[in-house]
Amino acid sequence: MTTFFTRPSRPSLAVNHIPGNGPALVFFPGYASDMSGSKAQALRDHAIASGRPCLLFDYAGCGQSAGEFAAETLTSWRDDALDVIAEYAPDRSLILVGSSMGGWLMLLVALALTHSDPGRIAAMLGIAAAPDFTDWGYSDEQKATLARDGLLFEDNPYGPEPTLTTHALWLSGEANRLLGATIPLSCPVRLLHGQADADVPFTISLRLAEQLRSAEVVTTLVKDGDHRLSRPQDIALLLATVGSLYASLEGQSQ
Repeated sequence: MTTFFTRPSRPSLAVNHIPGNGPALVFFPGYASDMSGSKAQALRDHAIASGRPCLLFDYAGCGQSAGEFAAETLTSWRDDALDVIAEYAPDRSLILVGSSMGGWLMLLVALALTHSDPGRIAAMLGIAAAPDFTDWGYSDEQKATLARDGLLFEDNPYGPEPTLTTHALWLSGEANRLLGATIPLSCPVRLLHGQADADVPFTISLRLAEQLRSAEVVTTLVKDGDHRLSRPQDIALLLATVGSLYASLEGQSQ
């Protein structure tokens, strides 16, 4: 059931909180996406069936949440996630799952939480994770358009409306780049990426695996997988990976 988390100085956020036992699964949607997607709903159903907690939410300006999309940045969406976690899972260890841009936000949230509580993040799972996409994802011409006009509209292969990028969002991305140095996160990490991904090169997951400090990083490449990785076999792989992470964590605690 979707509820709305109200905050005094920021837009209210649509949240779907599933109670349960063990580390809470937190899903980060991709750019201009929301928690109604097939991966988010599959994780929700899996959590319910397994009796595990799950936290889905829409960023401000996305999905059912309040706010204007064009007013938001990578940093503000990171802070949305931190607010939701503080409200709905304040004392739990967490398994963070991020899709595309959500994989970047997953890393930024993990870094923020680890700074105050080093053991807080139990594991992470990236699905076509796209850290630093403001660096490698735009041509020089597109960057010039953003600097000149403040806005960039691109064809959207996933819907009728064009994809909007604002200069403010691009700047916040540039300020939060991660791939140029060691990423000080030591929890188990799983990275899933389609080799037929036309939006985020699978080499980004390979670079991310290199830069993470964790010694337990497993990268799985799906040869015919596209960016969304939402086919039935892709969802099955996602759920099997989540299940193996829980099994590994539960085995360590025994």
